[in-house]
Amino acid sequence: MSAARSFRSVLANRPLVTMASGHFAVDMYSGTFPVMYPALRSAYGLSLADVGLVALAYTAASSLSQPIFGMIADRYGTRWIGFTQIWCAMLFATIGFAPSYAILLVLAFLAGLGSGAFHPMGAMEASVLAAPEQANTSMSMYVSAGTIGFALGPIIGATILWAFGLHGTLVMLAPGLLIGTYLLRVMRRLPDAPVRRRTSRQGRAAIPIALVAIVVAVMMLRQVPVVGVESFLPTWYAELGYSSAFYSTLATVMILSSAVGALGVGQFADRYGRRTVILVTMTLTIPAVWAFITFPGPWAFLFGAMIGFLASSSGPLLLLMAQQLMKGSAGMASGLILGFGFISGGIAVPILGAAADASSIPAALYGLLGVVALSLAVAWFLPTELQVRAVMDRRDGMPAIPELAAETVVPGVAGERPRAS
Repeated sequence: MSAARSFRSVLANRPLVTMASGHFAVDMYSGTFPVMYPALRSAYGLSLADVGLVALAYTAASSLSQPIFGMIADRYGTRWIGFTQIWCAMLFATIGFAPSYAILLVLAFLAGLGSGAFHPMGAMEASVLAAPEQANTSMSMYVSAGTIGFALGPIIGATILWAFGLHGTLVMLAPGLLIGTYLLRVMRRLPDAPVRRRTSRQGRAAIPIALVAIVVAVMMLRQVPVVGVESFLPTWYAELGYSSAFYSTLATVMILSSAVGALGVGQFADRYGRRTVILVTMTLTIPAVWAFITFPGPWAFLFGAMIGFLASSSGPLLLLMAQQLMKGSAGMASGLILGFGFISGGIAVPILGAAADASSIPAALYGLLGVVALSLAVAWFLPTELQVRAVMDRRDGMPAIPELAAETVVPGVAGERPRAS
């Protein structure tokens, strides 16, 4: 099947597209937060540190709760995922009406829980909905939808704030409410989908902790250069004398390039294998990061796009790999991969900030080259497709024979959907 025809067939998967739409909406809320900071400072008389706590409340709730919600999804299923979308939308819509700073923090935290609940459940569903021969492409499409939502969040948020002020957050209720309601409707019909496979948990082989740890480590390390560059890009270019229009456009180009990269490598991974694609993209990330730091200015649009395309592209592949290694616990796998991936970026930013204060922003960013090199070294130990299939066979209680695996394993299915009790 050609790449174009394969992608068209993925887009024809209506349940998968609906799930991707939900991912778009949830991550759009996250992308909207930064443009709300000036309005929040003015409305509540906040310092930059106070505003940072609002962001931390949302991010921490979203990141740290994902493994927990992943375990809940493994136990009780994902049939009610639409409620997580509605919850996030309702809480985010009330942020502009908070009567005090303390209530604002609580609302941000609760909205983050909605995001934290959606992400492992949505990723779990995306893997189950994928056709076997399009597992990587389907997951890439799902992840890219969230990336595009995050990229467009600032534009949507700025437009709403300009038109309605801080109370315009109420308008943000609409997308989450509509998509969440539709998800609830769609999910009632999904249990009969032919791609689902139910296997007994009894006698299932243990989760390969070492392999899962490698996948999680690569996910955490690959996040650092992307978050590091995006976080300090505005400050650096402001110091260089560039306008906000220049560096905000540059940041958007980087984020959208990561969405394009995720879609592109998904199709390559279906053909050549995930480990190969991950190693190649990480290797090419090193000169891209170096060139971005060394040649600031208009050339940064090219090199920034390369960073987004290469460094972010492996995320969906690692997510699907973790789900398959933890077959039967796909929700937990999604929560670990996504949660720890978000956390690593949050940890890296203050470290890079301290390094930039001690020297300069470019000098601190050059340190990211070492992180990329380390991620490449760790990625060398990622399992091959045959190793992943062997693990899936053992988790199913089947003999790990490559010929048998080729006939019986469904790569796109990370585990059965547990029945809601």
